[in-house]
This record gives sequence, structure tokens and C-alpha cells, in this order.
Amino acid sequence: MKEEFIELLKKTNRENMDKLIEFIEKTDFFKAPASTRFHGAYEGGLVEHSLKVYEILKEKAKNSVIEITTPEESLIIIALLHDICKANFYKIDYRNAKNALGEWEKVPYFTVDDTIPYGHGEKSVMMLTEYIKLTSEEKYAIRWHMGFTEPKELYTTLGLAFKKYPVALLMHEADLEATYFFDI
Repeated sequence: MKEEFIELLKKTNRENMDKLIEFIEKTDFFKAPASTRFHGAYEGGLVEHSLKVYEILKEKAKNSVIEITTPEESLIIIALLHDICKANFYKIDYRNAKNALGEWEKVPYFTVDDTIPYGHGEKSVMMLTEYIKLTSEEKYAIRWHMGFTEPKELYTTLGLAFKKYPVALLMHEADLEATYFFDI
């Protein structure tokens, strides 16, 4: 999956993508889980989730009820990098749990270690713009990919973003579908 992920990013021909790929390879991105317990909560879950989101987003853009003119380069960047904020975000900790024999033992689990508390979508945008230039559409789609899990006070702003850049709504849906239909 790592090779497919990197090849897709290279396919964008985005200036400084090589530097972004270098950064990603120095992180735990390819080993990180997608979440601690909701989806893809296993080693490598993050890269698997990102690739599934891309696959779904590409189909949603192609088959949308309205014309989506977002270039494939942007779909790749939006989908594969929407959760870049999760690189170096999780750590393994241990807790006591009973095994099948009813005996207590230490078991590993993923927990959050957020050393850059800057939000979620906005943190991904911030991290990416340190390496590559994003279009406005890419910024909006990545920033608002969490959709209606955002605080309700932001729903008006979120709706405006979805109207301005419909691919942002498709991205939110693709993220949800990867999570709930495929548990990735």
C-alpha cells in the first residue's frame, strides 16, 4: 500500500511533492492506525483508509448528480492527505485486561499523543502547506472533511463551504463511507 500511495502522490507532479513524501516517510504514517477505536484501529490502518477514501472519492466525483470538474491531481491530494494530521499522532500504551482464561494481562492499545493541538482538518492543511501549494478547493475539502462532526456552531460555515466547493461534501461522504461501509 505504501508504494501505491507514493506513486499516486508522484503522479500529481505537484511542486515539492518529493519533499512532502520525504517528510511522510520519516513519520509513522504508513504504520499508524486510522483511529484509536472507530475505524482502521490497527497498524497500517491510516494508509489503507486514505487509499479507500481516494477510491470512493474518485467514483463519487465521476458519478455525481452535478458536474464535478476537480482535476484528478486534486482528488489524489485531497483524499490521500486529508488525515496527514494523524502522522505521529498515536502512540501505543498498555492497560490491564482479562484474557480468555480470566487472568489479568497487559494488552497494547492506541492512544492519542497530540503534540500539535491545532484541530483536525485545519492541522492537515497547515502541515501540507509547509511543503506544497494547495488550491483553494483542496484546502476547503481537507479542512471540512469532518463535515457534521464539527461543532454545531460551525454548521453555517460548513454549509457555505460545501456550496462553494461541492467536492468538499463528496470528500466528507467518502470519508464516512470508508469508515462505516468498509471499517477502514
